[in-house]
Amino acid sequence: MSALVPLLVTLPFLGAAVTLIFGRRPRLQVAVSVVTLSLVVVIASVLLATVDQGAPIAVSVGGWPIPIGIVLYVDRLAALLVLVSSIVLIAVLLFSVGQGAADGDQETPVSIFYPSYLILSAGIFTAFVAGDLFNLYVGFEILLVASYVLITLGSTESRIRTGVVYIVVSLVSSILFLSAIAVIYGALGTVNMAQIADRMAELPGEVQMVLHLLLLVAFAIKAAVFPLSFWLPDSYPTAPAPVTAVFAGLLTKVGVYAIIRTETQLFPGSDVNMLLMVIALATMIVGVLGAVAQAELKRILSFTLVSHVGYMIFGLAIATPEAYGATIYYIVHHIIVQTTLFLAVGLVERRAGSTSILRVKGLMRAAPVIAVLYFIPAVNLGGLPPFSGFIGKFALFEAAAEVGTPVMMVLIVGGIVTSLLTLYALMRAWNLAFWREEDDSAETEARIAYLGDAPAAGVETGRRVTSRIMTGATALMVSATVALTVFAGPLLEICMRAGEGLAQPVVITQLNEEAEQ
Repeated sequence: MSALVPLLVTLPFLGAAVTLIFGRRPRLQVAVSVVTLSLVVVIASVLLATVDQGAPIAVSVGGWPIPIGIVLYVDRLAALLVLVSSIVLIAVLLFSVGQGAADGDQETPVSIFYPSYLILSAGIFTAFVAGDLFNLYVGFEILLVASYVLITLGSTESRIRTGVVYIVVSLVSSILFLSAIAVIYGALGTVNMAQIADRMAELPGEVQMVLHLLLLVAFAIKAAVFPLSFWLPDSYPTAPAPVTAVFAGLLTKVGVYAIIRTETQLFPGSDVNMLLMVIALATMIVGVLGAVAQAELKRILSFTLVSHVGYMIFGLAIATPEAYGATIYYIVHHIIVQTTLFLAVGLVERRAGSTSILRVKGLMRAAPVIAVLYFIPAVNLGGLPPFSGFIGKFALFEAAAEVGTPVMMVLIVGGIVTSLLTLYALMRAWNLAFWREEDDSAETEARIAYLGDAPAAGVETGRRVTSRIMTGATALMVSATVALTVFAGPLLEICMRAGEGLAQPVVITQLNEEAEQ
């Protein structure tokens, strides 16, 4: 099975090259992109089944000895995230195909979009299977290059402006990350994660803490952890709908994944849990308060994205195998649900000509299908039982309650408040955009007048045709959110086993020895 691991990275690169060559044949580009990502789904499924029944897989690319060679590492966590990411990437790709068919590719010109999209996919997969810090850095840089192209598609003033902010913030994060890699290599003579974990004890405690915090800051920027999340709410809403959806669902999770590896593998004995708890609580509360203050659907979702990253940091701060498993489940849930919501809002924008909840009215009667496609993932993200959002949060709260410290109780209360406010923000948007009729009284207008000063509250984009492919892709993702609930038992069991594996990183050293052979 080890021969399949490099294909997770090489297939998207090869697909990007083919789509670039056939830039004037959009149907062939679509076929190549779908086939490429479908093959990744199959490979990731096989690898997940393999590592779930046995040991993780480590591959030294090209047979070069460690630490010279690049090591690709696949455990339950990496395989699961690659599988979920590839499924989401296919669904968003289908949405973009429908959008291109309806708009004549004005929003997402295929000659540029598909190669960039596959390179973005390659960067995501590279980061998830990286066995050394430098290869993880390379994965981030691949993401950066492709995402800058995607976030500025259409070359409008707002997209260029927010794209510049995005690229500057990402470069700062990359510089911090590269600096940490240089110091680690200078101190330990390796960038291989397993060897770093073995040798880290050789360094003084103060040096370990500096390196730890340097990596945390670099990854926290990419994960949009408060107070380093200032860039996200302004960057994501301006991009085309499929780009915003895939960014919201996946890019911040790559940063969270890097934090997970840092905490569980590189510095398992370092105690920064109290710091992580404070950051988690602040991220949850500040993010959701930002969502409540918004009047534009994309900005509401962008702030909820920030707040729910706080749940993932919360799980890491608990630092038990059960908490790790609950965190992994919540990451899977959030990737799928957040992506689905952004796709649904993309449909709202096309049908109503705006995403402002002050302007959009009566969609329940005018577009009942879109109403359902928004409502299901909205209540899921809000954490209503029996949906996966409730299951993930309950698992996190249960893990925190087992620790039982006063700080954990405070975090549980903060998590509950965040969930209720998330539900309030999303259901207020539902009531105003879908349930409110065109002839609603002036009293309703007066109650929401305070939102008039919110950013982009009055923006109109113009109504456009919504193709069946776009609706079908969104419905497919909504079905996936329901499947998270229907199959919550088996999925949660896999996540718990993955959490137990994270709590035992010593196994990775043995895998490095096998990879060298």
